[in-house]
Amino acid sequence: MLTAGQVLQLIREGSCRTRKELIEFTGLSRSTITERVDRLIEAGYIHESGVASSGGGRPPSVLDVDSTRHLVLVADLGASHARAALTDLAARPLAEEYTEMRIELGPDRVMSWVRQAFQRLLDRTGRDKTQVRGIGLDLPGSVDHTSGRVIRSFLMPGWDDHPIKDAVREMFDAPALEAVPILVENDAKAMALGEWWARWRETRSLLLVKVSTGIGAGIVLDGRIYRGVDEAAGNIGHVRLRETDDRVCTCGSRGCVASLASGNAIATDLGQESSRDVVRLVQAGDPTAIARVQEAGRTLGVVLATAVSLLNPGVLVLAGDMAETREHYLTGIRESVYRRSLPYTTRNLEIATSALGERSGIVGTAVMVMEHVLAPETVDAELARSA
Repeated sequence: MLTAGQVLQLIREGSCRTRKELIEFTGLSRSTITERVDRLIEAGYIHESGVASSGGGRPPSVLDVDSTRHLVLVADLGASHARAALTDLAARPLAEEYTEMRIELGPDRVMSWVRQAFQRLLDRTGRDKTQVRGIGLDLPGSVDHTSGRVIRSFLMPGWDDHPIKDAVREMFDAPALEAVPILVENDAKAMALGEWWARWRETRSLLLVKVSTGIGAGIVLDGRIYRGVDEAAGNIGHVRLRETDDRVCTCGSRGCVASLASGNAIATDLGQESSRDVVRLVQAGDPTAIARVQEAGRTLGVVLATAVSLLNPGVLVLAGDMAETREHYLTGIRESVYRRSLPYTTRNLEIATSALGERSGIVGTAVMVMEHVLAPETVDAELARSA
């Protein structure tokens, strides 16, 4: 027998819009459907948003997800920035806050900013903590999605095995909020989900590569983030191309693609401090910077050609700072991918830059939390807890 959470899923996906349609679709009795629907309405998951056309008699009420009563708090933490947002249960932003902050400052200072930003967002919108149904963070490192701890990051000294979930939960001192789920994800994976949600939901397979200070990748298969057995899927920046190269990667190895083609590597070669400096040079038309960026794109494209052959994605998205070099980095990627891949693996491949830009991480994290909060098992557990 379908649970209330499963009934909600039917309404979310558009399979059923009224109580009558739920009865006909599921075969459950009117009293059972009424009980499920009434519980979902009382808990604020759905509401009656209008009336449907009727073949005779009283028009039936249309049931729709009520995305405004419950809230989600999310933070996108990069190597040099931090962004926090308050969204509704449709992943629509209600308020956001951004600051330039180095992740290498350590978990205490960074997480202190996150907690304070979350509170400012609630205060600014006049919302209360009790309305929060989920929290999410993405970070530039490998994370254990279950425990919420950083497994390993070469850009985040002091973060390894840090209890991020516990650090976030400290701001919620109300007993009623102890069950609020807190999800932690790698930034490139969250960005991939954000791009898929915003523009590419019709494709079954999306590969996003983020090129900023370092290089990482995120994979979305059938609308879900693919993390791998050890949560390590997407570590494309540490594929070794030239083991005899003099440049040492942040991981300690030589010849990793990140040490050759990342924003940090390009900046070093051009005598600049950061990937943002490289973007400014390219946008100003500096020929040396443009040539170096295109070369880096071709280098990364060698690795991406293998990824394309393995995954056969419908979309390859370039995100991060290098996506802001317009077509220059992307041109190098296209050159290598199309030259090194079999034609039938790329005939339906679209290679594009990020549609969301710097907001892809925050959107993807919000979508990740939204899908978790509205999943049937989560809804049923929340209804049982509040009964």
